[in-house]
Amino acid sequence: MDPLVILIAAGAGLGVLLIFFSLAGGSDVNARLERYAAGDEAKRDSAAPRDLSERIATSAALANFNRVIERRDWGSNMARELARADLALKPTEFLAIRAGAIVGVPLVVIALSPLISVLSSPLVWAVALVLGWWLPKFWLGRRKGKRLKAFNSELSDTIMLLANSLRAGSSFLQAVEMIVRESRPPISTEFARVIREVNLGLPLDEALANLQRRVRSDDLDLMTTAIAIHHTVGGNLAEILDSIAFTIRERVRIKGDIRTLTAQQRMSGYVVGFLPVGLVIVMSVIAPTFMAPMLQKPPELMGLPAGMFILAGGGFMMLIGFILIRRIVDIEV
Repeated sequence: MDPLVILIAAGAGLGVLLIFFSLAGGSDVNARLERYAAGDEAKRDSAAPRDLSERIATSAALANFNRVIERRDWGSNMARELARADLALKPTEFLAIRAGAIVGVPLVVIALSPLISVLSSPLVWAVALVLGWWLPKFWLGRRKGKRLKAFNSELSDTIMLLANSLRAGSSFLQAVEMIVRESRPPISTEFARVIREVNLGLPLDEALANLQRRVRSDDLDLMTTAIAIHHTVGGNLAEILDSIAFTIRERVRIKGDIRTLTAQQRMSGYVVGFLPVGLVIVMSVIAPTFMAPMLQKPPELMGLPAGMFILAGGGFMMLIGFILIRRIVDIEV
C-alpha cells in the first residue's frame, strides 16, 4: 500500500479521536462559575468517579496547554468567538475539531476517488483540504449569527421588563434576576452570567462589559452604555431604558420595511446564483449525456478535463454576482 495513504489514514484516525475527546469533555463556562458559587457541594461532585474522556479533558497537561493558547492574541480571540457562539469548547478543543476536518475531508475524497475518477486529481485534494479548513469556521459563524439574531429579537422586550421592574421599586440586580426568570435563552443565559459574575465579586460595570464582549450587539451596547453612565452621573434609568427600547423597536421596524422593499432584488440574487445550477441538474435528468463533453479528456489541464475549469469559472462568476447583489441590498440601519 502507498505510504502516503497510510500516513493520511493515521492522521485522520488521530483527528477523529481528538474530535471525540473534545466533544465528550467540553467544559461549559456556566458549569465552572456554578462550581465556584456552589462551594463544598460542587467539590464533592467533582470528586466522583469520572470516565476516561472526562479525565483527559480535565487533565493538568491539557489545562496548561489551553492556558498557553489563551494567552496568545489569536487564542483569546478564538475563546471570545466560541463564547459568542455559545459553544462549550475551549480553543484547543476547537483546534482539534478543525484539525480533524482538515484531515478528514481530504481522506473522504481520496476514499471516493476509486469510484469517481475526477476525485483522483491532486487539485481536487487541495480543494478538499481548503474545504476542511473552512467548514468549522463556517459552522462557528452560523452559530454566532443565529444566536445574535435570537438575542436582538427579544432585547427590546427585555429592556421594557427591566424598566418596569425599576419603576416598581426593584434594584437593578433584582430587575436582572427577574429577566433571568421570565426570559428565554439566550437572554436568560447571558444575564444569568452577569448575576453570577457580580455574586463572585466582579463590579457591575465589568460584568456588563463582559456581556457586551460575548454578545457583540449594537443594541445591547446602547443599553450597557446608558447603565454605565447612569451609575456615574445618576438620573432616571427607567426613562432612559424606555427611550432605548423605543429606538430598538423603530430600528427593527425600519429593517422590516427595507427587507420588504428589497425582496425582489434579493430574489434576483438567488436566481442568479441557483438557476444555472438547477438548470444543469434538470438537463442531466432529461438528457444524461448533455454534460458529458465537459467532463471528457482531451482537452485537459493539470490532469483534469478542460470543461471542469470552464464550469468552475462560470460558478465563480455566479458567486461574485450573488455576493454583489447581497451587498447592494444589505442596507445598514
